[in-house]
Amino acid sequence: MGRDKKNEQRKEAVTVLRLDVMRTPAWRALSLPAQALYPWIKLEWRGAKFNNNGKLRLSVRQAADCMGCNIKTAMRAFQDLQAKGFIIQTEGASLGMEGMGKAPAYELTEIVSAGGRGPGKQLFLNWSEGHDFPVKMTPTRARPKTKPCSAKGNTVVPFKGTNR
Repeated sequence: MGRDKKNEQRKEAVTVLRLDVMRTPAWRALSLPAQALYPWIKLEWRGAKFNNNGKLRLSVRQAADCMGCNIKTAMRAFQDLQAKGFIIQTEGASLGMEGMGKAPAYELTEIVSAGGRGPGKQLFLNWSEGHDFPVKMTPTRARPKTKPCSAKGNTVVPFKGTNR
């Protein structure tokens, strides 16, 4: 008796790292955590038939778990990939109506975006030393509390809690 392969769940995933991409100066300038993060983002892509490029969601916490590092290292890896032109943040993180948070959405510049034709933007080919691309920062914590402006001056002084 044969197995019913249509109903089996896939337990493995495969992604391709192109050698021509890995030979670029931008790839060599990436930090090791950023190089380790790139395949995890690429695994979120569902292929050319169900192209979801531009809607790839991977949170910093998920990335840290996948890579086995802390959250700050994962955040810097996301920033490094943006700065070198490998990913673009297409949507910011948000808190949904149900109270569940949504991770930022990313586009891999190596792959054609959803609905597009031809090669992807491949911004990393235009990267050069000292000329990083702009990085969209995802807030990691709330702003510090401030005291109201004093009557004498208009300076804002950070609030420091009392030690009791």
